[in-house]
Amino acid sequence: MNREQISRIAHTDHPIKSPLNDDSVRRLLERGIPRGDERVLDLGCGGGEWLLRALAAHPRLHAEGVDTSEDALAQAREAASDLGVQERLVLHHQDAADFASPHPFDLVLSVGSAHAFGGLLPTLAAARKHLAPGGRVLIGDGLWEGDPSQEAVEMLGNFADLPTTLDLVVADGWTPVHGHVSTRQELDDYEWAWTGSLASWALNHPDHPDSSQALATAAVHRSEWLRVYRNTWGFVSLVLRQTPA
Repeated sequence: MNREQISRIAHTDHPIKSPLNDDSVRRLLERGIPRGDERVLDLGCGGGEWLLRALAAHPRLHAEGVDTSEDALAQAREAASDLGVQERLVLHHQDAADFASPHPFDLVLSVGSAHAFGGLLPTLAAARKHLAPGGRVLIGDGLWEGDPSQEAVEMLGNFADLPTTLDLVVADGWTPVHGHVSTRQELDDYEWAWTGSLASWALNHPDHPDSSQALATAAVHRSEWLRVYRNTWGFVSLVLRQTPA
């Protein structure tokens, strides 16, 4: 069982692949889509959950998603067809860092995908290339809410705290117009869903050749969460506009 297969099963009960509940996702999209007829791009869209929710809520909206996973894009196409929004969704199977478009976008999304670009600021640089004048960026990334252990840093990455994260974003030429710091419940719900979905799949398929691997992976992840980073790691989502020069 490869990493992509594990992730797909682990997110069965939490299709937003970040520690955000449905209300938080809805509010962030509302702040990023003020008119309802925007052109939206998701860099690293996965199964397209953010785009599907935006398209379902706004019948005049058009969206495009970019991802390297054929399996995730196939899931997005199927879900779009089920929702009846497939004619307003275009999906691109390629590296998001290499994506080019003939037209700009009113909202560029990249939530939980900063690692694919090499960090928060490189992700914002990629988003800026696609942004229409007056457009917005919706980005979500990790942060430290306490002093992390060296083990946590090596496991998750070298994040900053919230004030420093905002300082970096502002210094890079962006003005935050909305934000959300994931609550303890959102963070815990995400981890319980991740580990629980994977463990349940393993227990429901005891004869599957990957069952023992899935169960072991869930156990290791649960231990790392509880013992290494639960008390220090957090997640922030920001709606940004470019600061006038």
